[in-house]
Amino acid sequence: TYRAKPAAENELSGVNGTWRVSFAPNLGAPAEADFPALASWTANSDPGIEYFSGTATYRNQIQVPNDWVQSGNRVMLSLGVVREFAEVSIDGKPVGGILWKPPFVLDVSGTLHAGANELSVKVTNLWPNRMIGDLQPGVTKTFTWTDFRPFKADSPLIQSGLLGPVTLQRSETASQ
Repeated sequence: TYRAKPAAENELSGVNGTWRVSFAPNLGAPAEADFPALASWTANSDPGIEYFSGTATYRNQIQVPNDWVQSGNRVMLSLGVVREFAEVSIDGKPVGGILWKPPFVLDVSGTLHAGANELSVKVTNLWPNRMIGDLQPGVTKTFTWTDFRPFKADSPLIQSGLLGPVTLQRSETASQ
């Protein structure tokens, strides 16, 4: 299990509140779901989300005060724990490329503006959860096919999704 660094003195704000999550179509999950708090998809009561494998997009609003975006200030976005890959956009602009290993932190200074900013995080997980979901008793529609079956219906699921905490931080080099 990955552990995020503890909150530091340079934390500006947590990105809290309900996250709207959109799931890739035709892979068993609902089109959208609200997550009041970040948690692994495997902890969700909806089997379409619990066993989902693919890409889901998380959306939330960030309120940014003027002084955060003044010239010379650097603001970093920390996604905390991500299982497995992430791509970040702010107001539709991609930022930072594909994040594929900890720490899941990127500089968003040049992208943020004072006021409301829409944060979008695409998260892609691994295939095993969907393979395990397809093996559950009573399943009438499957989503995977392979001639190699490394999992059983009772195989443990792999934590998936954006687990956070998601925070905005003042860059450690901003005050130097």
